[in-house]
Amino acid sequence: MTEEYKICYEEKPEDSAWGIVGHGVSRYNKEMAGDNHFKRLCYVLKGSEGEVVGGVIAEVYWEWLYIDLLWVNEDLRNQGFGRSLMSRTEEEARQMGAKNAYLDTFSFQTPGFYENLGYKTFGELLEFPPGQQRFFMKKEL
Repeated sequence: MTEEYKICYEEKPEDSAWGIVGHGVSRYNKEMAGDNHFKRLCYVLKGSEGEVVGGVIAEVYWEWLYIDLLWVNEDLRNQGFGRSLMSRTEEEARQMGAKNAYLDTFSFQTPGFYENLGYKTFGELLEFPPGQQRFFMKKEL
């Protein structure tokens, strides 16, 4: 590395570097693999007063659905809301041309929930975090 360049820590990369780095990677990926037809999906579960009590954030690209985040407030779990959020997200992804889905989850985040939705483990990291595992799962849509 020459002296005209330096590496600096960014406290809030979302305010500056995130977009520049992300767009650079995106341009390169498009050159190498074609347009990914990226779309972000977000469904929220709202309570009677409009408060967000759950939701799913996902992305669709290159005919794959990626489930980034899924959360349902603890007192609403095991009532079908998570399943409904996943179902709606998967259906929209199918309509957009997605043929497969993937996600990652930790052993303390009930991977059995995803197994019940048809996801199969294809990778695992042991002791991540210590005493737990991280699972990588996928399914055909």
